[in-house]
Amino acid sequence: MASTMAGNPALKNVHAQLKARMEKTVDDFRANLLSTRTGRANVHMLDQVKVDYYGTDTPISQVAQISTPEPQMILVSPWEIALVPAVEKAIRTSNLGFNPMHDGKVIRVPVPPMTEERRKETVKHLAGVLEDHKTAIRNIRRDGNDQVKKAAKDKLISADDEKRASEEVQQLTDAEIRRVEDLFKAKEKEIMTV
Repeated sequence: MASTMAGNPALKNVHAQLKARMEKTVDDFRANLLSTRTGRANVHMLDQVKVDYYGTDTPISQVAQISTPEPQMILVSPWEIALVPAVEKAIRTSNLGFNPMHDGKVIRVPVPPMTEERRKETVKHLAGVLEDHKTAIRNIRRDGNDQVKKAAKDKLISADDEKRASEEVQQLTDAEIRRVEDLFKAKEKEIMTV
């Protein structure tokens, strides 16, 4: 469907802004899901971990190569051997519940299978994150509708254009909310599958 907002000079920027902001919200939710722990090892599980790299807190992915050679194991190979203890300490103190071990060169991080209770807690936490992101999308919708109303009030668009633009903002909102809900359902299924 062609966008009436994108074709209207008074609303073109509004449409582009709304789409970009909603897209950013969906991407943020996707990043949250990637870093969420499931029963399987995933390189994104360590995304939140910061390593003290010569006095600077640096994301672990910038000081080491991270891989998952097995479904229950994350392998971290720091670029510099001297960083091995610092990387291990960062993983251990990250509150992710991991117990890393190293052999002087690489750090092995076993990913224990999740208990049923932990799986349910994780899904419950993600449901909260989902609600936060849906609220963010709705707030973006409200901003968009305010801009459309202002354009109508300033006589930049007709009443029909205002109505069509408001409907289009709602359709965009519904589509983006559906996207985050679908992402959540897929992740919930992955977490609850033993």
